[in-house]
Amino acid sequence: MKNLEPYAADLMTAPDEGSALAAYADSLWDPSLTWDVIGWLRSITRLPLVLKGILTADDARRAVEHGVAAIIVSNHGGRQLDTVVSSCEALPAVVDAVAARGEVLVDGGIRRGTHVLKALALGAQAVLIGRPYLWGLAVDGEAGVRHVLELLRAELALAMALAGCPNVSRIGRTLVA
Repeated sequence: MKNLEPYAADLMTAPDEGSALAAYADSLWDPSLTWDVIGWLRSITRLPLVLKGILTADDARRAVEHGVAAIIVSNHGGRQLDTVVSSCEALPAVVDAVAARGEVLVDGGIRRGTHVLKALALGAQAVLIGRPYLWGLAVDGEAGVRHVLELLRAELALAMALAGCPNVSRIGRTLVA
């Protein structure tokens, strides 16, 4: 919380018990949000809408029916709901439910090229990496991020070669047991 003081210290008053940071984070959630907010968002922008946090086939279908361009399968690092299904476990059902009516990306746990290969094999069109690029940034700034991306690319290329996939279009679910 010390790192956030310059930005929101006045908003993070300590509750009678528990974490001030948790209380502040809880205050940011709007429990009145419904699927109708997607229509409102579409009415105020021409940008494609990307919805993050989808973990079920039903929610994936609902999202594409409401016109989102892409879905990010993510459990937010498991921080929102302890013991929730992992992004990797949820991915195949979400991909099947979307059925090419939108793009499916995956976020969470991508640390190596083999993780990228598995995500692609399970149907993701792309992966998002949060922690690896932040680690690279912390170690060596822009050059560190570049190095992380080069490592992921090299590891993915090696994993594809070892799996007998000369290009991304040859990656399929049969690679994952």
